[in-house]
Amino acid sequence: MSVVEVYARAYIVTDEEDPGAVPVILRYDPDSDPRSVRVGLPGPHEWTFSRALLERGLRAPAESGDVRVWPCGRVQAVVEFHTDSGVAVVQFESKTLVRFLRRTYTVAPVRT
Repeated sequence: MSVVEVYARAYIVTDEEDPGAVPVILRYDPDSDPRSVRVGLPGPHEWTFSRALLERGLRAPAESGDVRVWPCGRVQAVVEFHTDSGVAVVQFESKTLVRFLRRTYTVAPVRT
């Protein structure tokens, strides 16, 4: 199967000066782990979590372990990553995440 990789822009939510949009890599590798997606932020920051969590979180608040996803208004979604050193809150356009998920389902549909 083929890897799905989407280059997107997102906003890191912070109380400091607005850093503007940052580059993000959304990655899905069905050969490595067909149930997980990866989100890579600038630097060495990459998180792996359930593809189903991302889908659920686009409709209603959802969480699993150190990752939380929820819709934010009509056109945005927030993904929150918790680590021992703090929390990263990243805001995406929902349509970016929906397109990414659709592409993942074309290479590896959900199995029931």
